[in-house]
Amino acid sequence: MFKIPHLRWWIVAMIFFASVLNYLDRQALSILAPTIMEELNLSNEDYASVLNGFLVAYMIAYLCSGRIVDKCGVRFSLALFVGWWSIANICTAFARSFVSLGVARFFLGLGEAGNYTAAPKAVSEWFPARERGLAVGIYTLGATIGATIAPVLIVSLAAWHSWQAAFVVTGVAGLLWLIPWLWLYRRVEEHPRLTDKERALITSDPASAEAASRDEDWGRWWQVFKHREVWWFMIARMVTDPVWYFFQFWFAKYLYDARGLDQMALSVTWVIFLAADLGSLGGGWLSGLLIKRKMSAVNSRLWIMLGCAVVVPLAALIPQIGALWLLLAVGMCAVLAHMAWLINLSTLVVDTVPKRSLAMIFGFVAAGSSLGGIVMNKAVGHIVTNHSYDPAFYLMAVVHPLALALLWQLRRRPTAQPAPAPSVS
Repeated sequence: MFKIPHLRWWIVAMIFFASVLNYLDRQALSILAPTIMEELNLSNEDYASVLNGFLVAYMIAYLCSGRIVDKCGVRFSLALFVGWWSIANICTAFARSFVSLGVARFFLGLGEAGNYTAAPKAVSEWFPARERGLAVGIYTLGATIGATIAPVLIVSLAAWHSWQAAFVVTGVAGLLWLIPWLWLYRRVEEHPRLTDKERALITSDPASAEAASRDEDWGRWWQVFKHREVWWFMIARMVTDPVWYFFQFWFAKYLYDARGLDQMALSVTWVIFLAADLGSLGGGWLSGLLIKRKMSAVNSRLWIMLGCAVVVPLAALIPQIGALWLLLAVGMCAVLAHMAWLINLSTLVVDTVPKRSLAMIFGFVAAGSSLGGIVMNKAVGHIVTNHSYDPAFYLMAVVHPLALALLWQLRRRPTAQPAPAPSVS
């Protein structure tokens, strides 16, 4: 049987494509919101409720999907999640009312969260510590690439046929993804196409061995809650992830409502998601570079996050900016910094938590993200109806510095230095 060189990178490439589909399916509604809201006669608060239905399901799925991944493995679990959300996305095309649209997006949320509990589990199994930031960045880049191409692709599909076509085409693409995934993915220990050198690289990582030694302490689900860092991670996601949710779900509508752009002109929002692409790759690459220069994994992530916490607050200037190009440039800076922050925060979880319980714990931490998004959507729906978008931007000035003040305590915790890994031909 032939071997596949650098198999771990092919695996993360498949997760990258799953993440592209994840965000295409998710973004379709926000991009087509003006058209769908008019056709289905929805108000701003109805729209916010549909988004929150998605996020409630997303939060529930985060809490449950991690246990599924830990029990059933990455291969089966991710196939289940992608198949589920692809069918739910197709069903969105058949929505004819607020209720049916909300139900379809609720079921979409139940599937989509699993992508982000299975993906870190795969990274923990297949990558040494010095490569994890880049691996997390690559699959997260899939999400931001999906968000980048979504405005052009979704608008084009809607113009070609109808808004319903955008949901059907992207949903079918997810079902087709299942074929190569089920062929490629196996566990490291049993993969017949893994070279001996790559197997040695993966299994000899000292950070992985250290995490495995803590399995007995972290393994049972109720023991998660006695570890303070788990709560710190969850709170940090809860208060900072709404920045990304806002740019996903509301920024295009902000440009439509407050800046006068029409439906076709909203495709300009692709530049915001291009910045997210750069942040996803850059954040992981920079922390990996610091590790190579002998900084500990935890400290490398935190120093990158410090820089991000300085840049994201620039978003508070957006309401005062008149020129569209400058508004977009500032938004790009804020999103780039936020995504670099998110990559390093996610990788901190992978660095800290043992493999056996990683998906469950990552799901709990990420549930904080959904909770923050639910509160944000409800608040934005209310203030947009009764006031303006401005307060949402002003809050972006404080959330990352506050979260960093909490996470900075991790620097006091001793961590193992990752040893240089052998090269792989």
